[in-house]
Amino acid sequence: EAQFVESGGGSVQVGGSLTLSCTGSGFDIDDDAIGWFRQAPGKAREGISCIDNRDGYTYYTDSVKGRFTISSDHAKNTIYLQMNNLQPEDTAVYFCQADKSWYCYGANPGLLTAVFQTWGQGTQVTVSS
Repeated sequence: EAQFVESGGGSVQVGGSLTLSCTGSGFDIDDDAIGWFRQAPGKAREGISCIDNRDGYTYYTDSVKGRFTISSDHAKNTIYLQMNNLQPEDTAVYFCQADKSWYCYGANPGLLTAVFQTWGQGTQVTVSS
């Protein structure tokens, strides 16, 4: 069973930047689709970005497109989420997830809407104005 460790969150002001990291065990960034999700207070968890190194696809939801960049470090088996121009609506706990059965292409990638039972602790991002 995969285990995820998210880190890099913090408190920033509007317009600031943060880089989140996702590492752990039981998954392989070269053989799994990897996604970033977030859950804001009082809201459901939503998938916001994913990467699949098996076919080179990346995906961003409209709310983060142009501001967030997902990338991977094969040597470290780590996925990053560079977040620029952060806004108050980006305040949330951020999680990562991986699965080789799902994919990261199309208008609504399956990885970002699938139901997963196991999640990491997440990392808190707070953006203040």
